[in-house]
Amino acid sequence: MSAGQTTPARRVYPDPAYNGGLTLAEGDYGKDAEGLWWVRPPRCHSGVLDGHTVTEHEDGTVTVSPSIHSPGEWHGYLEHGVWREV
Repeated sequence: MSAGQTTPARRVYPDPAYNGGLTLAEGDYGKDAEGLWWVRPPRCHSGVLDGHTVTEHEDGTVTVSPSIHSPGEWHGYLEHGVWREV
């Protein structure tokens, strides 16, 4: 994915086998059993959304603000369950 391109994200849910933790593949996002939102942008490692506002929509997708930035790996947005790289 390059600047301006979009790709669908996939929401995952807590895994009882991992005490309510999440197993995230590239492009996944979800809220763990403790209520923390996690993301794994394309071509990037996973991380918790500290300092971000997560808006959950009726269809289960989310919008995150401000942008998600992992220096040297990925910078972009997660909007209504779609990744958009800048």
